[in-house]
Amino acid sequence: MAIEVLLIDDDPVLSVMLRMLLRGQDFQIQAFLTGEEGIRACQSSPPDVVMLDLLMPGMDGWEVCKRIRDFSDVPILILSALGSPGSVARALDAGADDYLIKPVHASLLSSRLRTLVRRRALKPAEQVA
Repeated sequence: MAIEVLLIDDDPVLSVMLRMLLRGQDFQIQAFLTGEEGIRACQSSPPDVVMLDLLMPGMDGWEVCKRIRDFSDVPILILSALGSPGSVARALDAGADDYLIKPVHASLLSSRLRTLVRRRALKPAEQVA
């Protein structure tokens, strides 16, 4: 069963690159170029995990993350060129679950995505116990 990934990044080349990197690993990537489009897509068809860039025109990734958290607990992985501790902390405080700095190796990215999805799947079972 494919893992549905919602990518929100203003770089269209990145979505092509990520599809190539994750090809053959059961990831289905749906990409959106603006925060507004990504939020609407997340509301209408909730993914298994969100990959989100921080630096985007209009609504930035920190705001997108906060808005998604208003209606969903979907795992959010920040994939950004920003590597400062302040940027990481701000993203985690906004509701992100994980943070990777671009460029990232395909095996690390796929591992982190699978881990986030697996943790979310385990949450209901843990709450029952």
